Formats: sequence, structure tokens, C-alpha cells
Amino acid sequence: MKLAFTSEEEAFRDEVRAFFDASLTDELREAGRLMTSVYSDKEVALAWQKILLDKGWLVPSWPREYGGTGWTLTQRYIFACERARARPPALSPMGLSMLGPALLGRGTQAQKDHYLPRILSGEDFWCQGYSEPQAGSDLAGLQCQAIRDGDHYVLHGTKIWTTHAQFANRMFCLVRTGRFERPQQGVSFLLVDMEDPGVRCDPIRFVSGCATQCTVYFDNVRVPVSEIVGEENEGWSVTKYLLEFERGGGAAAPGLLEAIGHARMLLELLPEADRSGPARRLDDLQVQVHSLELTELRTLSETERTGSPGPASSLLKIQGSELSQAISEVAVELIGLHGMPFQPEAYALGNNVSAVGPEDGVTTVPFYLNNRAASIYAGSNEIQRNIISKAVLGL
Repeated sequence: MKLAFTSEEEAFRDEVRAFFDASLTDELREAGRLMTSVYSDKEVALAWQKILLDKGWLVPSWPREYGGTGWTLTQRYIFACERARARPPALSPMGLSMLGPALLGRGTQAQKDHYLPRILSGEDFWCQGYSEPQAGSDLAGLQCQAIRDGDHYVLHGTKIWTTHAQFANRMFCLVRTGRFERPQQGVSFLLVDMEDPGVRCDPIRFVSGCATQCTVYFDNVRVPVSEIVGEENEGWSVTKYLLEFERGGGAAAPGLLEAIGHARMLLELLPEADRSGPARRLDDLQVQVHSLELTELRTLSETERTGSPGPASSLLKIQGSELSQAISEVAVELIGLHGMPFQPEAYALGNNVSAVGPEDGVTTVPFYLNNRAASIYAGSNEIQRNIISKAVLGL
């Protein structure tokens, strides 16, 4: 097996690297450096999104007719590696990486024609309405109700842990439209206008100081029947398809390797006599990340062949989230006492407040705290293991 890139692929890597070097302004680089979760501020994310859209590189995996690049699997992997190296601010994945692929695979032609261009332009900024106060990772227990009333559904209920809902103008939402013996039946997938009367959004502030997620309330919200994706009561299949893209099928390993590189910079803060233990842990984690990288490449190949990552997405979600948490734990140990001060003003964009401790470590503890959710969101890792046991092992 030959693992080296061809000369054409090396030239493509040089082109991508040059693009990142030229296109990332000082402000965008600073925003990427100061990220404390997997999300950037909306304004920053949309500014970077426009640059990628203008270049034609925003959605490499989409079909060409909808804005994709037509790149090979290897080119997409190279792009992901160079993106991780450059550390730009994160794009919001809700529309680009989740709803977009779901509409491409399950939406009507009218829905594709209307929503996909608006996702690319950022005119529609999406959030995901899945979890509820009594239905988190076990989505089959959701109770948010949509009652058919002529050519509309009327929504009543609550969603929670809804990321960036306070900034979104649209939500893709799971609702209960029927009740059957199996709770997965009777669930529908609706596209909701967040500006409709009866929608209320309350941000939730975390211990890290961030208010990334929200509780959203629906009180007699009317949604046109045309906004359902798939058939009524069959939204579970749409949801499973979308979650495959949320959970995996991308390239997390390059970013994890960058995180290990960042931790090694923090390692230099320790006296040389104290470095051997953390260094060995980072070496072990790096081996695990390289193993994940090979699995991601196999999964990307399967996605390119079939259009969906399948149950392997659950494996990637488990490995990616647990490795990310392990790396962030080592980073917190390395930053030591410098991680104790609560200093959100030091990592706020546009603020010139000096950090307590090393500048490279100012986001270490906030990221660690936010990253505790990595093994819960998109379905907890326990749920992922259940999926693997059924879909892969046949248990």
C-alpha cells in the first residue's frame, strides 16, 4: 500500500496552504486561537464562511450542482489537515454539515432549491431542536407535539441544550406527530422559523462563562406542512441519516493532532525534570489519534462510495470525543495553577486585557469545561455503543 501523496496532490496541498495563509486575517486567526468550544461567534463564523464561499471551497462534500468542489477523497482529507494546521474559526455545522446533507439525501426538490443556497450564503443560520428536558440522548422519548391543523402543524413544547438558538433564524426540529407502540414511530422532522410568534429562546450560561446553548419554548407555533422533511411520522429515519454526519464521517484526527501539538507547547512550561510523565501520555494519545485517522480515512472512503458513513460514525464519535477529552485533561494538568483564575475577558474578541499566566493557555480550562459535553452531544457515547452493538455486532 502506498501512503505517500502524488505530485499533483502535493501541489494541491501547497495551494490549500497558500489559500489559508493569504485568506486568514489577523482577526480571524485570533478568533480561532481564542475558541473555547467547538463553535465560533456567529459574526466570525459567517465572515469566514463568506471567504470560503467566494473561493468555492465551503462545502467540499456536497454535489457540484449545489456548491461542492468535486474533490477526490484525498483532496478533501488534505483540505481538512491544512484547515486544522491553520486553526481558523469554526464554521457553524448545523446547516453546512448536518441539515444540508440531510436535505440532499431526504429533502424535496423544492426544499433543496430554497434552503441550500440560503445555507451557503448564511442568510439562514440554523440550530438543532432535538433534546428536551425529559429526552436527552434518548430522543425516542421526546414530547414536543405538532398537531395537524389544515395545511399547518401547531407546535407545543420545549427544547433544551439548543446550541446558538439565540442567534438562529431557523431550526430543524424533531416533533411528535403520532403515538404508536414503538416510540421511534410518530416522530416528524420539521423546519421551523425561529421568528414566528410563540417561539421563545432563553440562553443557558455554563460554569465556563459561555452561554452557547439555550432552552427554546414553543407556544401555538404554526408551521406549514410543506416544511416537513420526509413523510409524517417517519422523521426517525431522517434523523438517523443526519446524525451519521453529525457524529462522524469527517476528519477529526487532524484537529486532535493540533491539540496535542498545543499541549506540547504547554509542556515546555514545566521544569524539565517534571516533563517525562505528561510527555509519555501525549505520546500514547498521539498513537491513538493516528489510529483514529486511519479509521476516518476508511470511513470517508465508504461515505464517498455509498453517500453515508453508516454505523461507523458512532465509532468515530466515541473515539473522537474521548480522545479530545483526554487531551484537554492533560492540557489542564500542564497549565497548572495558571488555569485557576476565571478570566473570560482575556479570551473575549476585541478585548486587550492581559491574561493571567501564559497567553497560549488562556483558553485551556474553558475549553476543558466545555469539552465535557463532547461525550454527550450528538447522542451520548453509551447510546453510540448501543448502536454499534445492534448495527455492527448484531446483538
